[in-house]
Amino acid sequence: MKRSRMVGIAAGVLVAMQLVPLSRTNPPVEGALAAPPEVQAILDRSCMDCHSHATRWPWYAWAAPVSWLVVYDVHHGRDHVNFSRWSSYSAKQQRHKLDEMVEMVEDGEMPLTPYLWLHREAELSQADRELLVSFAETRTPVRESDEEPAASPHEDHEHQHQH
Repeated sequence: MKRSRMVGIAAGVLVAMQLVPLSRTNPPVEGALAAPPEVQAILDRSCMDCHSHATRWPWYAWAAPVSWLVVYDVHHGRDHVNFSRWSSYSAKQQRHKLDEMVEMVEDGEMPLTPYLWLHREAELSQADRELLVSFAETRTPVRESDEEPAASPHEDHEHQHQH
């Protein structure tokens, strides 16, 4: 096959990939996590693009195939914990999500390394980690009701694997 034909096919595939519909939305905030300004600044800088409805959709979030990874990561992040829907979680769910946040931050698993490649400002310093951990460990869940809202399928699946 001639090189020009191969380039033409590759270009056609690349153009066709752009036609795959992806949902890049920022729904309204339903009840955000209340945090002191210094904690909120860290969350805004390092967490909210994937864990809230305040996602900044950069140009590469519109260019396949990279857009597929970006959209997947945001949707997966929001499914796991969504700070824009914080008040919809039961007290037990909030405590669990804060405990997971402590574990992920202490282990250096968040923010994700690929995210940091393009967002160096999101990297957490040791002081940032300590502040987030302190906040999460001392935070009292807002909902004190024993009644649990219906869990998302992701949370049901996650809960089954933990026991």
